[in-house]
Amino acid sequence: MAQQRESPEDGTTPPVPADFRAALEALATVRPRAEVVLESIPAPKRLAPWSHAIGMSIADPADDDEELASGRFIVLFDPAGHEAWQGTTRCVGYVTATTDSEMVDDSMFSEVAWSWLTDALAESGAGHHAVGGTVTRTASTRFGSIAAPEHSVDVEIRASWTAEDTDLDRHLTAFLDVLANAAGLPPAGVHLLGTSAQTVASDA
Repeated sequence: MAQQRESPEDGTTPPVPADFRAALEALATVRPRAEVVLESIPAPKRLAPWSHAIGMSIADPADDDEELASGRFIVLFDPAGHEAWQGTTRCVGYVTATTDSEMVDDSMFSEVAWSWLTDALAESGAGHHAVGGTVTRTASTRFGSIAAPEHSVDVEIRASWTAEDTDLDRHLTAFLDVLANAAGLPPAGVHLLGTSAQTVASDA
């Protein structure tokens, strides 16, 4: 559900800006891959006059109560424009996932994880600029009776960028690719066979 700041002093509700409405309509057309669950979540109210937020998650196929990855995609819209954004529409994305410890130990992992976003935005044709963010890796070792794997490594990706048009379906699709990569899913339409990790296209 779209959120807006408090109504003007006269108590009237301002109409939804046409560009923001078009952006929401584009988002509504996105159909994620089968492993991904999307849901509407409360959007921040104080960061922009208009906002919208989508939650996303990928369940662990071995345990429905656990998640391989989760995140959120937020749209901030200011019809007057925002100097820091260099535009009117700012996309904000957040992903957290438990990943392969050997992969995270790679000194290039952060650069690779960041390329998931930049490559996905380019491949989806999402016009954008002023992109920035962070990739954080956290390693944990558990002791005692905690019911969890002894060693785990989490990756957190935070990013924001300015959209150059209202085709936000392209931007959301790109960020869903980031979520899938963080969860360690194979490309859409490709399945892993057994422990050998041999891949085969679903239409083969």
